Amino acid sequence: MDFLIDAVKRDDIGTSNSRSMRSDGLVPGIIYGLGNTPEKISLKAKELRKSLEVEAFYSHIIELNIDGKKQQVILKEIQRHPSKKEVLHIDFFRVKADEKLKVTIPLHFLNETTAPGVKIGGGIISRLATDLEIICLPKDIPEYIEVDLINLELDETIHLKDIKLPENVESVLLQQSEDNDIPIVVIHKPKAEVIEEEVEPVEGDEEGTEGGEQEKGSSEEGKKDEDAAEGKEKEKESESKEGS
Repeated sequence: MDFLIDAVKRDDIGTSNSRSMRSDGLVPGIIYGLGNTPEKISLKAKELRKSLEVEAFYSHIIELNIDGKKQQVILKEIQRHPSKKEVLHIDFFRVKADEKLKVTIPLHFLNETTAPGVKIGGGIISRLATDLEIICLPKDIPEYIEVDLINLELDETIHLKDIKLPENVESVLLQQSEDNDIPIVVIHKPKAEVIEEEVEPVEGDEEGTEGGEQEKGSSEEGKKDEDAAEGKEKEKESESKEGS
C-alpha cells in the first residue's frame, strides 16, 4: 500500500503558534534522520486522520510531498491530546531504499475460534504479544505478520521461532540472540470465575465533583502535552546543530 501526503515547510515555533495552526486545521510535525537537518512541517489534519485510520500507515514507507519535493519517511512518533485524541504533533524519520531499518509490525492471529485447544479443549486464548520488531529493507516491509493457530492444542504455546516471517525479513530479537524465543500466544484452561458482590453507589454529589476535577485535569494535561511537543521539537533541532 502506498501513502502520499502533502506537507508544507514552516518556520514558526512555539506553543502559541502550534495552537493557532491546529485551529486552522493543521498539524505541526518534524522530519529528521540520515544526518540531515531536521525540517519543521505542517500537514492537513483531515488528510492525516484518514491515513492514521489505516493500520499499514504506522509501519510502511510514507512519501511526503513537501512544497513539491518528495521524501521517503516512516512514522516515528505521534503525540495526541489525552482526552480529545487529536494529534498534537507528529514525527517522521527519513529512510533510504538500500538501507535496512527496524520497524514494529502488527501481528494478525488466524483461526482462533477453530483452534483445537479452543473448539475441542474449551480453552481460551491469551495473546502475549500484539506486534513484532523486524529488520529489513523498506521495500520488504510487510503490512502485518500472520500467526496461525490452526493446530494449537490446549496448554500449547506458539513461540517467536514458530512464526514464519516473509522473505528477507528478520526478527530483531532473534537476530540479537537465539535465546530470545519469547512466547507469542497460548491456549489455556479458563480460570474459575469469581463472583463479586455488587456495591451500590454512595448518594451525594461526589461523582459530579470528581467528574469536574477529571475534566479540568484532562485540559491541563493537554496543555502540558502541547508544551512537551514543542520542547521535543527544539530538542531535535539542538541535537542536529551539535552533530553538525
